[in-house]
Amino acid sequence: MIESKIKISQEREKAVLVGVSTPGQPEEKTREYLDELQFLADTAGAEVVGTLTQKLQHPNPATYIGSGKLEELGEMVRTLEANLVIFDDELSATQIRNLEKFLQVKILDRTNLILDIFAGRARTSYARAQVELAQYEYLLPRLTRMWTHLERQKGGIGLRGPGETQIETDRRIIQQKIALLTEKLKKIDRQMATQRKHRGDMVRVALVGYTNVGKSTLMNLLSKANVFAENKLFATLDTTVRKVVLQDVAFLLSDTVGFIRKLPTQLVESFKSTLDEVRESDLLLHVVDISHPAFEDHIIAVNQTIQELLQGQEKKIVMVFNKIDLYQPAKRDPDDLSPLQKDQMTLDDWQQTWMAKAAGDCVFISAEKKIKIDSLREVLYREVKKIRDARYPYAGIKTDI
Repeated sequence: MIESKIKISQEREKAVLVGVSTPGQPEEKTREYLDELQFLADTAGAEVVGTLTQKLQHPNPATYIGSGKLEELGEMVRTLEANLVIFDDELSATQIRNLEKFLQVKILDRTNLILDIFAGRARTSYARAQVELAQYEYLLPRLTRMWTHLERQKGGIGLRGPGETQIETDRRIIQQKIALLTEKLKKIDRQMATQRKHRGDMVRVALVGYTNVGKSTLMNLLSKANVFAENKLFATLDTTVRKVVLQDVAFLLSDTVGFIRKLPTQLVESFKSTLDEVRESDLLLHVVDISHPAFEDHIIAVNQTIQELLQGQEKKIVMVFNKIDLYQPAKRDPDDLSPLQKDQMTLDDWQQTWMAKAAGDCVFISAEKKIKIDSLREVLYREVKKIRDARYPYAGIKTDI
């Protein structure tokens, strides 16, 4: 009996993914987002057993999807024996409540899923506090869904209004927790700011990029550190800083949390303090997984987040296209005279394209296979030395007294 209980507890939840195509989001993008959502679900420990999409002018305010699709989703959940449905966009409290009532399974949205992954990945008290703050901020406007069991109660003496009273009590508790966590994070932020000031006058370089592009692997390679690296989304939440020496130049290299499209607002806000390393760095290495079919979209998403963080600051950025060992261009018929499609471009084609876009400040490497790492080291040495010499013109000059 004990063994069977243990087996049940270790079974992965079976999930169905749902996405909606709107005039602002074509079907191709919806499928791409659902592929990413599947990776997120897998990272969280769920087994994806089916997907469902619908074209709508705008999501249904009551159930997100239309009534016909809702029936189809219900049938899919029953047939596939799913116990979890994950929607690719953020749902309101009303939508979650209505969906759970109709489908009789757990409902998550993309935001809740990402928060759950962050909660599982947080290792330090700082990261845990940041995630906890984001979770409370997500939960606060959705408290009503927690009290749907009260709808089944009959009216009568002593049974009028307990739900609203409890909701108000919980809201006050959560608001107090948010205030305490905010104050706690401010205190830690001040401590971390002091630590950064005590790092001396060394040039600072930050690794930025989409999640799961290989930043931590590159960090380990350049700094000979032992940063946790895994083929999972958001493997790294805490900023890691290591000293790196290239020839006669030393600098500090930091690894930061990865970005993602549709990153929950609550997380962006709570993790802004962690990303101070980006704001205060002298040079950014923007790492890109060139083997991913949507890598250009990833670049746009990361650039938008960087711009929000920098708030108008000018920052030198070197593009680092990683995982070249995994890149495979689509086959092209030799007799095909049509314009070259992006998925048919070779690495040489991409290199020429991005060399022009980035004014030469880009390298193509494989951190995992250690391919062309010397090229990256050369660029790093050149750029860091340039910053050091401009800031500290006598730093590299030895004098005899």
